[in-house]
Amino acid sequence: MTIAPPQPAAPTRRDFWPRRAWRRDRTSMAPRPTVLAAVATGVVAALTLQVTVVGLGYVLTGGAVAAAVFATRRTMPTAVQAAAIPGALALLAVLSVRGAGWLAAVCVALSWGVGSFALVGGRTWTGLAAGSFALWFTPLRVVRWTRRGARRWHATGTVPVGRVFGVAAVTAILLLVFGSLFAGADAGFAALLGRAAPTVHVSNPFGRFVLGVLVCGGTLGAAYLLRRTPRVDALAPRPGHPVARWEWAIPLAVLDLLFLGFVAVQLTVLFGGNTHVLTTADLTYAEYARQGFWQLLAVTALTLLVIAVAVRKASRVEVADRVLVRVLLGLLCGLSLVVVASAIHRMSLYESQYGYTRLRVTVLVTELWLGLVFVLLIAAGVRLSGRWLPRAVLASAVGGVLLVAAIDPDAYVARKNVERFGDTGRIDVSYLGSLSVDAVPALDRLPEPERPCALYRLDREVRGDSEWYEYNAARSRAKELLAAHPVGSCERSGS
Repeated sequence: MTIAPPQPAAPTRRDFWPRRAWRRDRTSMAPRPTVLAAVATGVVAALTLQVTVVGLGYVLTGGAVAAAVFATRRTMPTAVQAAAIPGALALLAVLSVRGAGWLAAVCVALSWGVGSFALVGGRTWTGLAAGSFALWFTPLRVVRWTRRGARRWHATGTVPVGRVFGVAAVTAILLLVFGSLFAGADAGFAALLGRAAPTVHVSNPFGRFVLGVLVCGGTLGAAYLLRRTPRVDALAPRPGHPVARWEWAIPLAVLDLLFLGFVAVQLTVLFGGNTHVLTTADLTYAEYARQGFWQLLAVTALTLLVIAVAVRKASRVEVADRVLVRVLLGLLCGLSLVVVASAIHRMSLYESQYGYTRLRVTVLVTELWLGLVFVLLIAAGVRLSGRWLPRAVLASAVGGVLLVAAIDPDAYVARKNVERFGDTGRIDVSYLGSLSVDAVPALDRLPEPERPCALYRLDREVRGDSEWYEYNAARSRAKELLAAHPVGSCERSGS
């Protein structure tokens, strides 16, 4: 009777990660300081973070998470982490300065990506993308990690975490009860206690509790990722097998000729400006700008796709191959820059004719950033080495968003439209009234009756008191301006 050899255990599917990228963890244990710091972070989030309010609570919570994750680890952050952590916090700090909700959403999303990069790293496009989702795959690992840590605390005779929380709860109750009695007995002590204790108004306690639990769990997950980091770059596809020179050189050369012919023939279309628009039948400024923008998007996607395929398929062993790759791909990127310049020119014409909007400014900034990406692609092609490219693109995105926040797009749009109103007498107060509180200083300069119509909604938005952790510089400034110069009723017809 033959006995079959034991079969290797099938890889678990509960982690959704191949073993080469993230090995099983059966031994690591959560340090007690990390768990306590994560709980404290959850408390900070529950007391200060109001998800629907653009304010100081976001950076307070982000700073607490960063401190709990990195300060409780014995090793010092690497140079990359030391740059990524302030970048992520700077993005969250924008929410305490600017009031635009759309800008806040962009900053929070990008801060998540940068924070994930600080935890797991990544040198490839696949690694950066996988790293941004790594936290979602940690719950089961974190539960086991924390459970093993709790068992070790009990086994070593240290103070159980439950007792620590019990002592903290008893202390808080004693302070609350006796503090309330003393405050009721003496008005002076009540005033002193009120100045010494920060005021935190907790609305929707159940929702705040759930938020605190989620932030606590996310903090534990981030701490686990920092200690048991998955090799996200192992998920990247392996290098492709090179093909013969003519198989990749001919398609690239033909594509370059097509781009070159397009730029040469369409110079009038690309740079004709007002003359081209006014002399072309059935061509409006909107169509003119959209053509340039969609051309830019198509060229961007095509260029990135072509470069990705060419890098995998083009042989770079011989000198002739390396020179040919540089020339063909460099020409493609250079021609793409021409289309970028054309799209920017088209959008400037559109804005000069119809005024500035949030979408148009955002599109213009996006076009400028894509132009920078093409420059980075050209730089990578010079040395035929793009290992630094994904991180450089991420860094440029962070710098671009922070620059946009510094420009203050909603205030910029309002200021340009107010200036245009002074020159042309045309203004869309309905649209300007839909901007955020960032636009109030510029809209406050409008004359009657346009001013109350533009500020009607914003005036009601800034009314009322807010907690200290909901502070926002733009909202505070708008409130002061509108209090000093009250907004009357909107009597303009059609507003």
